[in-house]
Amino acid sequence: MAATTTSVLLVEDEDSFIDALTLGLTREGFAVQVARDGAEALELFDEMHPDVVLLDVMLPKVSGLDVCREIRSRSEVPILLVTARSSEIDTVVGLEVGADDYITKPYRMRELVARMRAVLRRRMPAAAAVVVPPSPGGGALLPAGPLPGPATARLDGGDVSVDVSRHEVRIRGELVALPLKEFELLALLVAHPERVVTRELLMQRVWGPDYVGDTKTLDVHIKRLRGKVEVDPAQPERIVTIRGVGYKYVPVTG
Repeated sequence: MAATTTSVLLVEDEDSFIDALTLGLTREGFAVQVARDGAEALELFDEMHPDVVLLDVMLPKVSGLDVCREIRSRSEVPILLVTARSSEIDTVVGLEVGADDYITKPYRMRELVARMRAVLRRRMPAAAAVVVPPSPGGGALLPAGPLPGPATARLDGGDVSVDVSRHEVRIRGELVALPLKEFELLALLVAHPERVVTRELLMQRVWGPDYVGDTKTLDVHIKRLRGKVEVDPAQPERIVTIRGVGYKYVPVTG
């Protein structure tokens, strides 16, 4: 049994899932509190301030997507959506409203716990060197240097600046609030301007080495970031895709 006291807000209306999840998560060392509908979930969230939210999509009173959107508007707590539906559009919508990950029923407890622990790895990476491959378009890229320490990091990305110590982002002079994963992605890219960071490395550094989901999560977060950072998200100039490899940040002024 894991020696953790991480608190979980379990939002689920099916008794069979509530019983199984409460038992399984408690055995793994999590402290579980249950809400059976969306309205109760929002009330309980404000009372308990959980470390992670396990949120069913199909709920009475207030839908899981609306609960997710509301929680994300005022908190960066990790949110894992759970649903019986598995279509791509459902996955994208769930991530678009601010979920960190998405899992479909039925699932194995081991996979669920692994995903929960992965989204709980929330600290900004501080000192590990980033290694990037040569550019597929020609011209080898130099290995990126280490990320600045979080106590002093202030990253200049042209008309985008990131203050890691204050968890603040300014885009063309305007202070913009970003969810944690978007902030971590942007900071990692801005810290290494003009250098390709692979998809695999971005997933590992932001979602953790034990993440077991697919890379669609990364694509959705990059899309959301471009919507805030780019002047024209359909023609990105700052967060540039390097096909088959990853992304690089290009500082642009004005």
